[in-house]
Formats: sequence, C-alpha cells, structure tokens
Amino acid sequence: MKRAIIAIALAAVIGSGIYGLAASLSVNSQTLGAGNTAVAACQSTALSVTYATSYDSTIPGYEMGTVTVNGLDTTSSTNCASKSYKISLTGASNTQLFEITGTTPASGTSFTSSSLTSNNILAANVTGVHVTITG
Repeated sequence: MKRAIIAIALAAVIGSGIYGLAASLSVNSQTLGAGNTAVAACQSTALSVTYATSYDSTIPGYEMGTVTVNGLDTTSSTNCASKSYKISLTGASNTQLFEITGTTPASGTSFTSSSLTSNNILAANVTGVHVTITG
C-alpha cells in the first residue's frame, strides 16, 4: 500500500512537471512549434511551379534539371522576400524523392533552384511538388 501511494505521488509530480514544461513553449506567427496559433502566409496569391528536364542516356530517360517558382510576392508589407524555402519533389504515394533548400530573392517574382542533374531524378517519377516558405 505504501509503495502504491509513493508511485501515485511520484507520477503526479512528474506529470505536473511535464505539463508545466509544455505550457512554457512559445508559439508565434513566424515559427511553428508545439501549441496553437494562427500562422499568416507571407502572401495571399498562389505560387506556380515549373521545371526543366534534360535527357540523360546513362539513366536512360529525362531527369529533373531545375525547379522554378513563379508568382512570388516581394513587395507587399507581408512579403516573402529573403525567406528560407524548401521544395520537395514527390513521387507515388507522396513519397519525397528529393528536397531543395535555399533563400527566396530580395526582389523579383520568381526564383530557380540550383541544378539537380547530378541527382539523377527521373522526371517521370515526379508526381508532385511542394513549396514551403518560412521566416
């Protein structure tokens, strides 16, 4: 009986400590973490994505060359200029094939990734492109 009371008391102390730590996590509109808050987009319009391919006889087939994101807002008060981005190329069942990271330009309405040809990503395997801009 004494062990059961000690175990319950210890569980209550540990549980309240974890709850206290979770309650101290901060969340704001610029980053995501544990908690609830509205996260505003850096622009209200949709982005569009195009990509260039090139034929590679060693694969053989067409491979991804570069990815270009168009429609970037770099001028409004809540713009997406100079922010970190991630572009995920996905395949069947939304499986990530490759991820490209970088920083959006300070001006202009589009940006292009570095060359992907050394990664031998078959263009036929790419069924989706996901763009995330943070910061």
